[in-house]
Amino acid sequence: MIVGVLEVELLLYDATSLKEKRKVLRSLKDRIQNRFNVSVAEVDGQDLWQRATFAFAVVGRDGAHVSRVLQEIMQFLEQDTRFEITTHHMEFR
Repeated sequence: MIVGVLEVELLLYDATSLKEKRKVLRSLKDRIQNRFNVSVAEVDGQDLWQRATFAFAVVGRDGAHVSRVLQEIMQFLEQDTRFEITTHHMEFR
């Protein structure tokens, strides 16, 4: 069994309040969960209105598959113009 975790820090450009930030993040979280069937959690920056850190987790038997899913999530995030990815880290166990 392989567990892959992708941690991504986002800078939200247009969020001027926590309410606006939550709206963008809820939409993003739902879209990624539905498209990639992965676990998603906001793990840091909950009290900051322009920053958020998400963690995405994938479990599988094949390391190549787990890696591919996490790479596809990164590509999906990079195409979204509502935010900028400031840092990211991928880990496998």
